[in-house]
Amino acid sequence: MCYYIREHTKSIFTQKGTVINMRAVITVVGKDMVGILARVSAFCAENNVNIIEVTQSILQDMFCMVMLVDTKDCPLKFTEFSDSLSKLGEENGLVISAMHEEIFNTMHRI
Repeated sequence: MCYYIREHTKSIFTQKGTVINMRAVITVVGKDMVGILARVSAFCAENNVNIIEVTQSILQDMFCMVMLVDTKDCPLKFTEFSDSLSKLGEENGLVISAMHEEIFNTMHRI
């Protein structure tokens, strides 16, 4: 199945134009330090993004986190939201990425 994002909206669509849910997967990787979860959570809250589920691990001194979020009330286009998260990561020495849940699931299906 092919998915695309209409640039003028925040929605993701199938080829037939069906709107798919507005959930996204956020990943965070970087050197462990105090406040990573707090910074990412605060950014989500400031943009009306609801955190549905979080998992995190510390692997030696590396912080790894995956968040499932609902972006339906986010005032930003998804590309702006994702780019802003990436910038937040760069400012804090982290790699932060966000992608729509459907794209994430499709990429990881065997």
